[in-house]
Amino acid sequence: MAKVDILIPAAGYSRRMGGVDKLLERIGGEEQLRRVASMAASVAFEHGAHVFVTIPSTGPFTPARKQALLGLRVNIISIPDAHEGMAGSLRAGAMAARDAEGLMVLPADMPEITANDIDYIIEKFGEDTHYAIRATTAGGAVGHPVVFPRRLLSEMAVLSGDQGGRKILQGEEVRNCPIKGQRATTDLDTPEDWAAWRNRTGN
Repeated sequence: MAKVDILIPAAGYSRRMGGVDKLLERIGGEEQLRRVASMAASVAFEHGAHVFVTIPSTGPFTPARKQALLGLRVNIISIPDAHEGMAGSLRAGAMAARDAEGLMVLPADMPEITANDIDYIIEKFGEDTHYAIRATTAGGAVGHPVVFPRRLLSEMAVLSGDQGGRKILQGEEVRNCPIKGQRATTDLDTPEDWAAWRNRTGN
């Protein structure tokens, strides 16, 4: 299987949560950030790959996010320019993953993604490592995770502002990888999102 490092961008400020950190919301007694990082670490360890988790170098959520990651096989990257947006995390991940065949960007606020999903997407990427691959819903709506091939990491390493991976994928032929249900697009950004999701799923 292709060696794919995993980047979990967790340097945001949860601005839409009214002062609560969405990444520390608990599912089954475990913080969402720890849950996703633990899954990623288990998959990466099997394939000799690495997991990088970006967090803000300062701010009210930083200590608790670090605490949530204690004991996991992950590399924490402190982002001094987290206020800039997603680009800071992507740059850091691209520079850290230089010996990998690809870099998976796995958002930290997607509670329905499973370890099997992560493993499956990496497996499908390994069928042709020249092309980026992204998860979609069963109905074809594009989402995350996304794996960027090594040839695109140099471009990622110079992103600026609040630019995400979409800018890099413009003009690229991207392979889609359907996973069950709506897991590829379920991200929770507000207290209302979390409440509705908990009501729907019982979590």
